[in-house]
Amino acid sequence: MDLSIAGKWALVCGSSRGLGLGCATALAHEGVNVVMVARGAEALAQAAQQLRDAPARPGGAQVVPVAADITTPHGRDAVFAVHGDYDILVNNAGGPPPGDFRDWDRDAWLASIDANMLTPIELMKRTVDGMAARGFGRVINITSSAVKAPIDILGLSNGARSGLTGFVAGLARSRALVQANVTINNMLPGGFDTGRLRATVEKAGRNFDEEAAIRLAAVPANRFGTPQEFGALCAFLCSAQAGYITGQNVLIDGGAYPGTQ
Repeated sequence: MDLSIAGKWALVCGSSRGLGLGCATALAHEGVNVVMVARGAEALAQAAQQLRDAPARPGGAQVVPVAADITTPHGRDAVFAVHGDYDILVNNAGGPPPGDFRDWDRDAWLASIDANMLTPIELMKRTVDGMAARGFGRVINITSSAVKAPIDILGLSNGARSGLTGFVAGLARSRALVQANVTINNMLPGGFDTGRLRATVEKAGRNFDEEAAIRLAAVPANRFGTPQEFGALCAFLCSAQAGYITGQNVLIDGGAYPGTQ
């Protein structure tokens, strides 16, 4: 299927590895010009070169890495200095650390809210009106399956990402945006084979192999997802064909969530 987004410009946050890189790769393979942003300059440069060297990437599509902290005004200014008008925005930030809520002070909560709620809102604020004016826009917020089924040790993430979900539920249904072909959706990953999964388990003081076995027992697919699968779904939600999908929380978890909503 031709997704009809070749030549568009995408800003993909947290794209040096994991799910963000999966999304950047899938979009680049569709001929989208991708601005990749992450804090680690070396890992980001390697990821960008990986995309440039990929044989499936259509000729002419640009891959531009920007090493910056997107949670800061300076970092956001840096990505808009590279390109001013984005057609596609993929919001993605590493989740806050796991732990016991009794140990989190106000600063821990504010850092979580800033990275996982306020930064995506700031980026939407800077992009959606331009998208509407041009008659095309796609915003994807990578959140977590924990928004639907909270995980006890991820209270900071549960709270901040749920706040973003509530905000998006209203904005995504703005008639001024939807009728201008601007959609906003959330992607909710379950267990994926990324460094983040291992880090979360180990920071919680648990054995990774034991925890992985417990998690897989709850997944009908009996495996973790891959960044490539995640990226492919992201690319479709960013496509011209997905213009009638907005305000949705799209689970991609191998069937782990047992509910109907």
